[in-house]
Amino acid sequence: MSASSARTCRSRTPRTSSTACAPSRQREAAEFRAEGAGAANRIRATADREVTIIKAEATREGERTRGEGDAERNRIFAEAFGRDPDFFGFYRSMQAYEQGIKPGDTRMLLAPDSEFFKYFTNPLGANTNAGAQPKR
Repeated sequence: MSASSARTCRSRTPRTSSTACAPSRQREAAEFRAEGAGAANRIRATADREVTIIKAEATREGERTRGEGDAERNRIFAEAFGRDPDFFGFYRSMQAYEQGIKPGDTRMLLAPDSEFFKYFTNPLGANTNAGAQPKR
């Protein structure tokens, strides 16, 4: 409702209550609320779309960076293996010990002379029973 129509409504009914113009004012208020709700929905939709795009770009960048890091790690491992295969074997065994023997969860069923424990029994990693047959 425009200001002129409100004045017209007042001028037509100077002595009556404001209920004569109430339906048109309520309609106009409902239109304003509807326009506001529509604008709010458009803003939310735009924001949601931007959030989705930003998250996707961040995920893509993170995966790319992680891939580059993995490639560099693999290059270093390959280089270390080429220089000193014994050290590489020792390093990988230390990683396996770290993953396999955790505090509070050390249940394992292995023979004490198994390949897994070769660096526990011999610091050089040589298996002392290399030629021996397993016990039956």
